[in-house]
Amino acid sequence: MLDVAVIDDPAAAAVALDPIRRRLLAELREPASAAALALRVDLPRQKVNYHLRTLEAHGLVEVASQRRWGGLTERRLVATASSYVVSPGALGEVAADPEREMDRLSASYLIALAARAVRELSDLIRRAREARKHLATMSIDTVIRFRSAQERAAFSQELTEAINRLAAKYHDESTPGGRSHRLVLLAHPLPLPTEPQEPTCP
Repeated sequence: MLDVAVIDDPAAAAVALDPIRRRLLAELREPASAAALALRVDLPRQKVNYHLRTLEAHGLVEVASQRRWGGLTERRLVATASSYVVSPGALGEVAADPEREMDRLSASYLIALAARAVRELSDLIRRAREARKHLATMSIDTVIRFRSAQERAAFSQELTEAINRLAAKYHDESTPGGRSHRLVLLAHPLPLPTEPQEPTCP
């Protein structure tokens, strides 16, 4: 089972977004039979079987094991991943694309960069899996609390200069066998915690 699978087929995305099928995918992080799932989600077994067949047809679940009970075969299914991300590529021509003209300091451009990363990684992961190779990536995730907007701007300037120095040091257009890598730096404010609402009097 993969940690994260990217769904880039529009039909598979529509299947995964159905509320009942989402629930079944969550339940199938561990193998289970249709009969066991029907009890957990409180639905008729026939309806569960219908949804499972649809999920299986789109590669979202697979057979984990089978066993015979008299003249019947019980299949235990498992999700193909612990969690899923729908690729922007599933939206076709209306998918976010940073190559389109937009303000490079805007939140929209940041979203488009993130969307491109998901789209490109989806293809790279698929190719690596088909070739039975490891895909080398790097990621950094941290939180910085700035004292002021001025310090945030100073940090941005210093970080840009540092990245430019490193890029100039290690970038090589001519070495045979070299491979280009995309480096994207994203920064955005953290969402504020949601305040609990006071109950209203009738």
